[in-house]
Amino acid sequence: MIYIQHLQGFAHLQDLGRFGLRGFGIGHSGAMDCLALQAGNLLLKNAHNLPALEIALGSLTITFDCDTPFCLTGALCEAELDDSPISPYWRYTAKARQTLKIKRITQGNYTYLCVAGGFKVPKVLGSYSTNLQAGFGGFQGRLLKSGDHIATGLRDTVLSPLGIEPISYTKTIHATVSSEYEAFNQETQTLFWQQGWILQRNSNRIGYRFSGSQKLTLNSPLEMLSYAVPIGTVQVPPDGQPIVLMADAQTTGGYPKIACVIQADIGKLAQIPFGETVYFKQVTHQQARELYQQDQDYLAHIRRKVNETR
Repeated sequence: MIYIQHLQGFAHLQDLGRFGLRGFGIGHSGAMDCLALQAGNLLLKNAHNLPALEIALGSLTITFDCDTPFCLTGALCEAELDDSPISPYWRYTAKARQTLKIKRITQGNYTYLCVAGGFKVPKVLGSYSTNLQAGFGGFQGRLLKSGDHIATGLRDTVLSPLGIEPISYTKTIHATVSSEYEAFNQETQTLFWQQGWILQRNSNRIGYRFSGSQKLTLNSPLEMLSYAVPIGTVQVPPDGQPIVLMADAQTTGGYPKIACVIQADIGKLAQIPFGETVYFKQVTHQQARELYQQDQDYLAHIRRKVNETR
């Protein structure tokens, strides 16, 4: 069990998301940085898809009621266990009544608190993830708050300290062209890949909004019916400033799609601080698969390292 003593910012429970239900209008949800969540789970010898706390740009103080291995992944943060500094991407075992303080995020946006055995919450429609818009999943279908008590999957367990390589940060995000790419004039196509795009502060789990000095324009006005939109879709609304759909995005949309951020880079995009300049880099589908495989190799390396450690 963990007891939330203090929480400033947004925190909720997420796993890798809810699959196969978008046809019913039920969104994906899930972690904004799925690679970080999986890395934390594997470091703790968990199944890769157990739920963790996703903490967005805030501080958190919790107390453990029993010996509990844990780790922090995703955004780098300043944290302490009973006033002793701890490092992200390291696993520790908190003793009963010890207090963990995440004081501030120093790089990135989303930190994941993973615990041995995950958090004990009910599965809803095949996932532990919180759907904030619909109000189900996770812990009572809502954001966490001070005073909440959340059960953990394993009690009185001890794991030796172990660290892994943090996930690297980048402002270059890889994407493939999408179905309406040819509906944009050639100058706009070049502009999308070459211009720096500033990540706006009104971005959130639904979509990351960008602004550029020059807007994206179509060859001619385009009337479109609503269509299914996956995570990573780069939509271009009438103002010509792109929006990348993220974990809590709607299931359908109607704006033209110029590109789609590849799966391997969704988490990297999620961790870019608001106000930073992002550059999109075009890749082929084969290159996208190769970058995805690099992530799988990273997770396989964690598994091997954990298995070699008693």
